[in-house]
Amino acid sequence: MNTVLQVNHQSIASDEVLPLLIRYHLLLDLVRELVLDQAIESVLISNDELAAIKIEKQATENLTSKYDTELQIELPQEDQQVIRRLKIEKFKQLKWGDQIDLYFLQRQHQLTKVIYSLIRTHDRDLLNELYFRINSNEQSFAELARLYSQGTEAQTEGLIGPIEIGSYHPAFAQLLAHSPLGQLQPPMQLGEWWIILRVEQRIAAQLDEPMRQRLLNDLFEKWLDNRLSILCPQGTLHWQS
Repeated sequence: MNTVLQVNHQSIASDEVLPLLIRYHLLLDLVRELVLDQAIESVLISNDELAAIKIEKQATENLTSKYDTELQIELPQEDQQVIRRLKIEKFKQLKWGDQIDLYFLQRQHQLTKVIYSLIRTHDRDLLNELYFRINSNEQSFAELARLYSQGTEAQTEGLIGPIEIGSYHPAFAQLLAHSPLGQLQPPMQLGEWWIILRVEQRIAAQLDEPMRQRLLNDLFEKWLDNRLSILCPQGTLHWQS
């Protein structure tokens, strides 16, 4: 038996590795990394970038002698993952860097954050009564939410957010996107609940550097998921024994 891995008293033979990867649902992770390696194979890292990695390593570990001051293209094995991550980031920029502005415009509506007040209950008649109390200024939204709302929003006096509109079901997202600010909405049914809603604030998304990186990662993950779905339709993998 050709042992390739020893775990305590268990010896793992080479012909057992693949079945184990399948059993523990790790084969797809392996394929993902192989796809990434193939994608970044042609991505080049400059000498300056390699030097920067070495300098950062020295600064992080406060080393003075582990690396020579002269640039050496071959870094220790422990630093190869650092180079790989850099290549992945460069791959993202090369493939989608010039698409971010347009992609942001396409998703800007979904990325808008909203703060709103909510009361929800299964009792329609009670909700109607609460609506009239708020509308006539008899009691505040916050007070009635704290006393009567049956969701976790009761703990915050009905106030929810800021949360991105795109994280909600499309029907509710439309409601949050188009309800006039500060205007109490009449009771309505939403699934099993009856709700009263008031949108307090919308916060427009900004295309700053963190947002650019997030959108870049989003495009990258969509591309990678698509590649995996082609190679492994419905989560299956074809392999030879």
